[in-house]
Amino acid sequence: MDQPNDNGRGTDDLLAQARKSTDFHLFSPFEDDDFIQIAFYRSLVSEEKVTHFLLPAIQQHRNRLHRPDDLRGILPFAEVVQTTEDQEAMAKIMEGHVLIRLGSAEGAYILVNLENQQLGQRQSNNTENEFSVVGPKTGFVENLDTNLHLLRQKLPTPELIMETLTVGSHSKTKVAIAYLEGVTNPEIVRTMKQRLSDLDFEVLYDTSQLEEIIADNSNSLFPLYLSSERIDRITYAITSGQVAVFSNGSPYAMAAPANLLGFFISPEDYYLPWVLGSFFRFIRILSVMFSIFATPIYVAVMTFHYEVLPESMLGPLILSRIHVPFPPVVEVIFLEITIDLLREAGARLPSKIGQTLGIVGGIVIGEASVQAALTSNILLIIVALSALASFTTPIFKMANTIRLLRFPFIMLAAFWGGLGITAGFLVLIGHLIRLKSLGMPYFVPLYPFRTGNLDDSIFRASYQYSPHRSLFLRPLSAIRYRPRSRKEDDDAE
Repeated sequence: MDQPNDNGRGTDDLLAQARKSTDFHLFSPFEDDDFIQIAFYRSLVSEEKVTHFLLPAIQQHRNRLHRPDDLRGILPFAEVVQTTEDQEAMAKIMEGHVLIRLGSAEGAYILVNLENQQLGQRQSNNTENEFSVVGPKTGFVENLDTNLHLLRQKLPTPELIMETLTVGSHSKTKVAIAYLEGVTNPEIVRTMKQRLSDLDFEVLYDTSQLEEIIADNSNSLFPLYLSSERIDRITYAITSGQVAVFSNGSPYAMAAPANLLGFFISPEDYYLPWVLGSFFRFIRILSVMFSIFATPIYVAVMTFHYEVLPESMLGPLILSRIHVPFPPVVEVIFLEITIDLLREAGARLPSKIGQTLGIVGGIVIGEASVQAALTSNILLIIVALSALASFTTPIFKMANTIRLLRFPFIMLAAFWGGLGITAGFLVLIGHLIRLKSLGMPYFVPLYPFRTGNLDDSIFRASYQYSPHRSLFLRPLSAIRYRPRSRKEDDDAE
């Protein structure tokens, strides 16, 4: 059984390339090799299903097998298809199907889906990079069918439409589009399907690749699509009128179109009272601004604008830098790169070692840098607070963008001071205004200004006053739910 059969005739022509692989099986369950032949990849198919269900069904009904339709009638599996196209049959085999060919049916193939979907998949689906203190802890995994199952559990409605297509000339990766019919604008769905269908790519490793390939502007530092591993975040995006994209082998889903403020929204904002949710969201946005501009402002002030400091602060600043031989821009870049090195090393090492490295390395390097007069202690505090503030961004890709944005602002501050920071900020705002996500303005609702969408942007309004979906998504149904009126309160007194 383990040796390929050389009497396959038309089957051999179809599987000539496949037979070069040692994990490929071509055999006959009977002594008469020409009567029936079975072919599959051991690495893709559940051999337990082949041994316990497929082969006994064929052997038990051998006398009834004369045509392909007879074979389809005896197989105890849900997905059994028949084809005469060699390329289609080969594509199905690569997806985990078992090929069956009757000797009396030249050129006709029966394909049974016996894919082993559990092999190589992790069992835990806890979120690792988007941790939640309040709310569900479950996230997506690397199996597309499992992810669609989890999403269908969260939205058990026939209006949830899932469409599947294939991307990658070599990988043949399954990609699924999920949206809510009657809510999502058909133009958004049509645009996403068109961009995915036009892809000419060899191997798709992760959904994050799709984000860059189909982006409206692939040269921008900012992520134009919302990527998340959390089920609740993607569910909220779909019910808001966005389109979600999944790919097989990736634990991340992508929601589009997205806007800038959406990257600073955490699902926890909706699980807390609206006052607390709004406060933490506002603090998060302020932290991002501080993370970008704190060190550039330090460089500008220490290089050009001493006059803006009160006299009470000049003394400590002068004393902190009196023995530092480098200009402010050099010590700032030195500390920023050191922080990034510690962060990258901690992320790549095992969790326990990474935490120890981050804590011990930060303390030792920071104290040694001050003692060696390589940097001032005040700047060390500013850089540490700036790094801490950047961790408040819920989406990892946006956090990386914030980390990188500091460096051009530092250089502008070193050359032109406050004027350079202002010019850089205007260029940044102009870039954000020009960006689009799946054809929608990226800076909405701030530009174009939409007053109807401010109830869930920088602040979160109470559920009582925010029953509408985001109008800039142009949903077919603008009302998410009907808020309860106090006048209609019929609770027992």
